[in-house]
Amino acid sequence: MTELSTFWHFWVSAIVIGSMIGCAILLIYAKRGQKYNEETDQTTGHSYDGIEELDNPLPKWWNMFFWSTIFFGFGYILIYGVGGWTGFSDWSSYGQWEEEVAKAEEKYKPYYDKLNAMTIEELATNEEALATGQRIFASNCAVCHGPTASGSEGFPNLTDNDWLYGGSPAAIKQTLLNGRNGAMPANGLKPDMTDAERNDIVAHVLTLSGREAKQGDAANGKALFAQACAACHGADGSGMQAIGAPNLTDNIWLYGGSEAKINFTIRHGRAGVMPAWKDILGEDKIHVLSAYVYSLSLDKE
Repeated sequence: MTELSTFWHFWVSAIVIGSMIGCAILLIYAKRGQKYNEETDQTTGHSYDGIEELDNPLPKWWNMFFWSTIFFGFGYILIYGVGGWTGFSDWSSYGQWEEEVAKAEEKYKPYYDKLNAMTIEELATNEEALATGQRIFASNCAVCHGPTASGSEGFPNLTDNDWLYGGSPAAIKQTLLNGRNGAMPANGLKPDMTDAERNDIVAHVLTLSGREAKQGDAANGKALFAQACAACHGADGSGMQAIGAPNLTDNIWLYGGSEAKINFTIRHGRAGVMPAWKDILGEDKIHVLSAYVYSLSLDKE
């Protein structure tokens, strides 16, 4: 959680106070020249199915109710503030959140200090640490990778042994700390690629995992692959973990491995983002979370 910038404090304050002032002006304008409970034969000019709308003032109780909400709003602002001002109570939800977080960190610091004294490999076989890591995962990671960490299209499966940036304890921790930004450019390194050339590359890519395409020349695609794709995926298509380029020789596909899906990926490129968690969770929790993620694929090696 991060505090709002000065601009957003001003923006929120302007909307809140401006809306209240606008409502007051509207009430004054609507009441102008009229008395409460004063009835008139004058109409507003609106007619629907022969029913005309009379230009009568608001009932007094209704008008007073509107004014009371406006006064209540200004009173609330004086007590609790608006935007970056905390009012005369000097209280804010953000400040309370910071205080509660500080208390929680102080309370659980000895526990995480104990876990952080152990290596990720040791924690990966420690039931208490894994239970803690699983709770952190469920609260922060499951929304993308799923509750069982099996992933979905565009979100990696963490329970197998296929890793874009490496599955070692150090690599997993680095990914969690600083995030990852995948960048597969459209048409690789050949921006002027034609549809026929793209079909040829798809045909070649499918042969890397022992399959055949319905269209395209795989032999011609091999030469085009060397020109447009090999710089990242390697000449043999086995990928490059240093830059997160996936292995194309297995049958594991982050965005789908059908002929149409591969063609779409080459044509439009991909831009996957894994957010950095260092400032959100802190290094202590990430150390334990790394052990949990690492443990998910231990039996797959």
